[in-house]
Amino acid sequence: MDKVRHVPSLQGLQALVEVADSGSFTQAAQTLCLTQSAVSRKVQQLEAHFGVALFARTSRSVRMTPEGEQVLASARSILEQLKALEDRLSPQERPLRIRMHVSLAVRWLLPKLSDFYLQYPDIALSIETVATEVVEPGSDSDAYILYLPRPSSDPACMALFDEALVPVCAPGMGPLTSVDDLVRFALLHRSADQQAWIDWLSANGGKPLAAYRHIPFNLDELALDAAARGLGVAVTDMTLAAESIQRGVLVIPFGEPLKTGGNYSLCLQPSAASHPACARVWQWFAQQVE
Repeated sequence: MDKVRHVPSLQGLQALVEVADSGSFTQAAQTLCLTQSAVSRKVQQLEAHFGVALFARTSRSVRMTPEGEQVLASARSILEQLKALEDRLSPQERPLRIRMHVSLAVRWLLPKLSDFYLQYPDIALSIETVATEVVEPGSDSDAYILYLPRPSSDPACMALFDEALVPVCAPGMGPLTSVDDLVRFALLHRSADQQAWIDWLSANGGKPLAAYRHIPFNLDELALDAAARGLGVAVTDMTLAAESIQRGVLVIPFGEPLKTGGNYSLCLQPSAASHPACARVWQWFAQQVE
């Protein structure tokens, strides 16, 4: 049959992408809910269609050939375009997807979700969390919430709350009544750069970081949990700690909130406008700001 009319199967392209991503036919088979032999057969059919080897196989590894890399790039593009087309034509069939840092989801959004579903029981949100310090907008997300060091003028971005740093610790931890007392406790860090403590100590007459003991983490969530367990003192955004403070799990031992000029903002992807729930979700987030 003429190759111009005989195009590769979508299942074959999906198998190729999964094997390339996982580096394993076995892993790809598990992801696709197929047998390993079925995945191998689909890749072999692609190789027969193009007349080239797509993978260099050994007993220990699977490596793409240069020709395989070219086919892989086209396969990714085709599958992404089909997914985007599906979302545009029938967005009501799927939840509105929001991507954000895991600490923000747990500490800020999760306590508010019951109110959202009371107002909009017919709308489903899909919350995708990341643990990286910078939230990159995903190609499959409709919106994302990220930290901005300065307010954005983009109308597609809504400032949710300004960052205000406060020290927090377990109730009864002390004596802890001033910045001078911090030398007796470990400083709990929410990020590798330790910037939150650097800023707060600088604004409150503290000593250089080298004068203190440190316990580093890479998430607000971990630092705040460690603080609640009495491991030391954390500096975090007051809004993220608010529920724990209200429940008496954490306290602010001293000091005024330090406004950094940064904020957490909800930003829409261009594709979000086609989702029928977009306007109502945007309205609900605006209510949270008020």
